[in-house]
Amino acid sequence: MTTPLELPELPALVVGTVRHTRHRPLRHQFAHGSDQWLIDLDDPPRMPWWLAPIAQVRAEDHLDAPTSLAGLKANVVEILKAHGIPATARDRVLMLAYARTLAHVFDPMTAYWCLDEVGALRGVILEVHNTYGGRHNYVIDGADASDTTMAKGFYVSPFNEVAGNYRAQVRLTPDKVAVAIALSLGGSPLLTASVAGTPRPATTGAVVRRCLRRPLMAQRVSALIRAHGIYLWLRRLPVIPRATSHRKDHA
Repeated sequence: MTTPLELPELPALVVGTVRHTRHRPLRHQFAHGSDQWLIDLDDPPRMPWWLAPIAQVRAEDHLDAPTSLAGLKANVVEILKAHGIPATARDRVLMLAYARTLAHVFDPMTAYWCLDEVGALRGVILEVHNTYGGRHNYVIDGADASDTTMAKGFYVSPFNEVAGNYRAQVRLTPDKVAVAIALSLGGSPLLTASVAGTPRPATTGAVVRRCLRRPLMAQRVSALIRAHGIYLWLRRLPVIPRATSHRKDHA
């Protein structure tokens, strides 16, 4: 019998750091502070109305843009079932995501954990977005969540071709939430990226303090992605043309 996961108090703010290292053909690395939400799709945060403009998790920002969090959970269940993972509507689905801030959001990677009725992990979905409006889902069986390898199947960075393999490591405990990805191409590492943080109860006071400490988080994420892209372009890192774009891709 699979052991139930120990979970943090939900909803939670995951306060941590995003790290990224490009290993070749030129080396570039950065680390930035990150504030994300970890929520149960069946029991979303209930914040005062005046916090909605600066901290709101919206279902339509994810997975085929459903109109409700219930619809988002249904999408997660259907995607897992399509990949042979026996998820059901009775399961619990947790989501790690950035919130909207002043009607803007960009979430490079959203993670979903699906837990069965006893709390054991059925599977994980990593939903990846690019800056061209595309999205792609990588599905991981619960038994492989701590360490798995999968083929890259989505155009993300204009400096990387759609080739190679990802090694993914996902962690969810009362003390730490983390997703780490390492891309290898031709048998050697190309880049590594991770987001990791400490979950803290998402009380109204805690949300206000995080918004004051790191204001405009959604805009900050978008701006930093573009700023690092411009830096690499100025360093003459070759640009890989984007052949086609699929806004919604569940492969």
